[in-house]
Amino acid sequence: MKTLFSEAQILVKVEELGKIISNDYRDKEILLLGVLKGSFLFFADLARSINGNIQVQFIQAESYGSSAQSSGHVKLNFNKNIVIQGKHIIIVEDIIDTGLTLHKIIETIQAESPLSLSVCTLLIKKNKINSIDFKLYHGFEIEDYFVVGYGLDFNEQYRCLRDIKILEN
Repeated sequence: MKTLFSEAQILVKVEELGKIISNDYRDKEILLLGVLKGSFLFFADLARSINGNIQVQFIQAESYGSSAQSSGHVKLNFNKNIVIQGKHIIIVEDIIDTGLTLHKIIETIQAESPLSLSVCTLLIKKNKINSIDFKLYHGFEIEDYFVVGYGLDFNEQYRCLRDIKILEN
């Protein structure tokens, strides 16, 4: 596997994102909503890099199963008691690929009347950046690679790699 981003590059980018979000949400309470399982490492590092009043919650989304291709069907699982209404919500994603998972999550959250809704993703595939219709914080733009590490997996493997690597066939 070839390293796409080193641990050091990732941590610098996460700190940059944390500073931007801290500035944008100064004096506001934020609810960070982490998308499991892929964002768990990014989410933890991002949450620690944000200065301000934050709460954390999680939503589990699945669309890949054991394949390197999205199934086209998104399954969501989350605590229905999370209060969304009237809060500033930042959905924290590992990667925006097809956008299918994210749009399903956004649709679900918007139905709960948040005060504001934005997305922070570590990675976004280059062909997706123009199709975004919400406030987006993003770390790196990448080509159409299947990547693993730093929370991202293939069939539940490679999540705990410190770097992000390209999974080659």
